[in-house]
Amino acid sequence: MARWCYRHRLVVLLLWVGALLGLGAAASTAGTDYANVFSLPNTDSKRAYDQMEKAFPERAGDTDTVVWKVDTGTVRDQSVQSRIQPALEKIGKMAGVGGVTSPYAGDRGAAQISANGKIAYAQITFAEQANAVPKELVQDVVDTAQGARGSGVHVELGGQAIQRVQEPPTGLAEMIGVLAAAVVLFLAFGSLFAMLLPIGIAIFGVGTGLFSTQLLSHVTSVPDLAPLLATLIGLGVGIDYALFIVTRHRRGILRGMDPEESAVTALNTSGRAVLFAGGTVCIALAGMLVTNLRFLDGVVIGTSLTVVFSVLAAVTLLPALLGFLGSRVLSRRQRRKLAADGPEPERASGFAARWSASVQKRPRSIAVMALVVMAILAIPVLSLRLGATDQGNDDASTTTRKAYDLLAEGFGPGFNGPLQVVSTSGDTNKLVQGIRSTAGVAQVAALPPAQGVTVIQVVPTTSPQSEKTDQLIDTLRDKVIPDAGAQAHVGGVTAISKDFSTVTGDRLPLFIATIIGLGFLLLMVAFRSLVVPLTAALMNLIAAAASFGVLVAIFQWGWGLSLLGLGKEGPINAFLPVIMLSLLFGLSMDYQVFLVSRMHEEWVHTKDNARAVRVGLAETSRVINSAALIMVCVFLAFVLSGDSGAAMAGVGLAAAVALDAFILRTALVPAAMHLLGKSNWWLPAGLEKRLPHLAVEPAEEPGSLPRASAGGPTVVHGFVRDAEGAPVDGAVLTLLSKGGRQLDRVTSLADGSYIVSVPAPGTYLLSATASSYGARARHIVVTDEPLVHDLELTEGEVDAVN
Repeated sequence: MARWCYRHRLVVLLLWVGALLGLGAAASTAGTDYANVFSLPNTDSKRAYDQMEKAFPERAGDTDTVVWKVDTGTVRDQSVQSRIQPALEKIGKMAGVGGVTSPYAGDRGAAQISANGKIAYAQITFAEQANAVPKELVQDVVDTAQGARGSGVHVELGGQAIQRVQEPPTGLAEMIGVLAAAVVLFLAFGSLFAMLLPIGIAIFGVGTGLFSTQLLSHVTSVPDLAPLLATLIGLGVGIDYALFIVTRHRRGILRGMDPEESAVTALNTSGRAVLFAGGTVCIALAGMLVTNLRFLDGVVIGTSLTVVFSVLAAVTLLPALLGFLGSRVLSRRQRRKLAADGPEPERASGFAARWSASVQKRPRSIAVMALVVMAILAIPVLSLRLGATDQGNDDASTTTRKAYDLLAEGFGPGFNGPLQVVSTSGDTNKLVQGIRSTAGVAQVAALPPAQGVTVIQVVPTTSPQSEKTDQLIDTLRDKVIPDAGAQAHVGGVTAISKDFSTVTGDRLPLFIATIIGLGFLLLMVAFRSLVVPLTAALMNLIAAAASFGVLVAIFQWGWGLSLLGLGKEGPINAFLPVIMLSLLFGLSMDYQVFLVSRMHEEWVHTKDNARAVRVGLAETSRVINSAALIMVCVFLAFVLSGDSGAAMAGVGLAAAVALDAFILRTALVPAAMHLLGKSNWWLPAGLEKRLPHLAVEPAEEPGSLPRASAGGPTVVHGFVRDAEGAPVDGAVLTLLSKGGRQLDRVTSLADGSYIVSVPAPGTYLLSATASSYGARARHIVVTDEPLVHDLELTEGEVDAVN
């Protein structure tokens, strides 16, 4: 497939451009129909909502609020009314506004004025729900209301429709994330064309995914958070997947391969890993379905579609684009060096090789340090409290936050989240009296009954996010309503949020067990091991605990919130653990696959666990860290999205990816694998026979490294060090037969490691030379198993063959 796409690159490019433009045109014509469906079956708030629907079937559109406060006098003063009343009348006449409830409308409006007369509010009812109200209309309402401001009169607005117009321009977060990723890619590749490839793949993947999700919103319930999260995850995986393949392709060209063969090899190696990694992400996302929360179904659809299109773009469009570029995927300096010096040998050098050697030398201390860091970061998760953010968590400079604070100041903290006790039978008066005498209740008002249903508005004394408000809801349900002998249910936004948090928390263990179990099975099949997938599962749990600890510290405790411009601290959104854990487990599985697949390849060749872990870490850590840095940039950019849920998810995922890549996969995983030794690759013989075989990443050049087998070819490997134990980089090692014929010649890596191929068991001569060191040679006896043989070079000494 890769070869076909490479050779028919123009056809592939036109197909992708046609798909993107066609889906875009269809989505633009159809528009959006996103809907936030919170279906919580068998919950008290859902029963209250159902009764409300029966009693009041005709519901108006979104209701927003205009709040004003005076510094002197009262809001009833003629000077204040003459400023506010004309603005409210003008708003009421706007097309798309259903009506305005003014505090100056007789006795009914008096309840909309605070006890001290300093603060009042008016309710604006739009003809449509918040997402369907045109932004131009909302902006006109905001401008008209704020135009009534004057000396000593402060006017602010709150509500969902109002919140939409104060968000940053659409696409700002995505643009900043892509620009940050471009900088990282340019520093990693040093080539403009190579930098543009991953970004182009991500744009095609995210674009087709988002347009498809938009079209699907007309036939199924997709929440408005889904496209934002789909963009967030799509940009991250799209750029990363292309990065892995382009890195492998560039390496092949530098080794002297023809560009077409290099692209085919890259797709047949890293491309397989990308397919496997994309599948694990989709499986992890599909794990959200076990929670049985309809709100998350649309999130699964949007994010999974975007991941699928990103993978398809990486394995079809990318080889086509590589065909257009040819050798220009390398930087000019690399092309000049390749032409002048010829192909360069593949070798891990620099900091990656030195770090890999350090992990092998001190696995215990590095593992302990990594665990201590992760444990410290995980401590705040012990105080995790799920809930729902509202406009009280907006930045202090926004009009929605100011309106929220003014309403709390004038009418009490609980005014922003009233409860609705929906009664269908029993003594309503007795129920009202019981509620009024309950601690924590500020106001109680029973509305006129309709179709046998009475709605009692209850204003708590505490804010919607307060734990005391949750306790009040429990008291009403468990004690007050039963004592009154009534059939009633507690609803309202605050009660729904509480029930949603409870349901999510109850189903979280099943969800975690599902995605960990599926990931365990996939890795067991891929790497023929029980220990590797078990290690991966433990690491995922550690990463999740630490990343949620960071979330709690920032968003619940408020550490650094002002620096990030993210408003006020509050509980963690109830839906976030499920979404974050899905994405985290999927993305961390990607890094595990790319890291361990290289280790597994080396293990198959040498059966030496220490070498397999060392080489795998040295050769993959740089690209994994680059990929993680790109994801961190993309995720953190969503802090600028204006959506508190997306900002929280962005910070949480950025922390999770950073901790996973820079601490777990770079330090803790390889250290643990060094300590576990050969048991990493243990699989019971009976299970080995029954499991299907899945080649995640085949050897790049089959046969280039002989596999150990009885009487057949094998290898000699080890380290070249000086007298003080420091690694010798660049030492030339030569394997000679008894007759002096050269059989293999290699150069040691930065960590001093080497590996030479031996055609068959027997006696051979192994020599090592390096500048400023004397030559050494040894006769070695090789059996049918790989031989570990270290050499020591001393300055100025010449060693004779014994």
